[in-house]
Amino acid sequence: MKKKIYLAGGCFWCMVKPFDTYDGVFSVTSGYMGGHIENPTYEQVKTGTSGHLEVVEIQYDDQVFTTLQILEIFFKIIDPTDNEGQYQDRGSQYRTAVFYSDEHQRKIAEDYISNIQAQFDKQIVTEIREAQTFYKAEEYHQDFYQKDPERYKREQETRQKIKDKKN
Repeated sequence: MKKKIYLAGGCFWCMVKPFDTYDGVFSVTSGYMGGHIENPTYEQVKTGTSGHLEVVEIQYDDQVFTTLQILEIFFKIIDPTDNEGQYQDRGSQYRTAVFYSDEHQRKIAEDYISNIQAQFDKQIVTEIREAQTFYKAEEYHQDFYQKDPERYKREQETRQKIKDKKN
C-alpha cells in the first residue's frame, strides 16, 4: 500500500540520501510543512519566522518498507533531544518532527519514541504531528546529494563531527 510520511530532521539536504535507495521507497522529496505561510520559499523558511520546518516527503510501500523501518533510520541520523535544531543547522525550522498521514503511523511513532526514550539521557523532543499541506522546495534543493556531492559530503562531515562531540 502506497503511503506518505513527512520527516523533519534538520536541513533536508541531509535527509534524502538515507531513505533514497531502499526497495519500497518510491520517492523522497524536500519541502516545507507546519507553518502559517502558503507556498513558502526557502528564503522565507530559512528565517525561522514562517513556522515551517524543512521536511522530506517519503512515499513508500508499507508492505515492502515499513513505517517502523523508516523511523529506525530517522532516529539514528537525528538528535531527538535537541529542540534548537540539528547539529550545525540551528533554528526552529530545523527542529525534528514526524508528520503522520494516518493513525497507524501516529501510533507507530508514539510507541517507537516511548520504547527508545530510555536510551537517552535527556527527554526526546521530536514532535509527532498530523501532516499538513506539503510544499515542495525549489528544484535546486531536490536530490542535493546527487547535484552537489562535494558540498553534501562536507555537510555530512560537519554533522558527524558535531554528533561525535555530543556523544
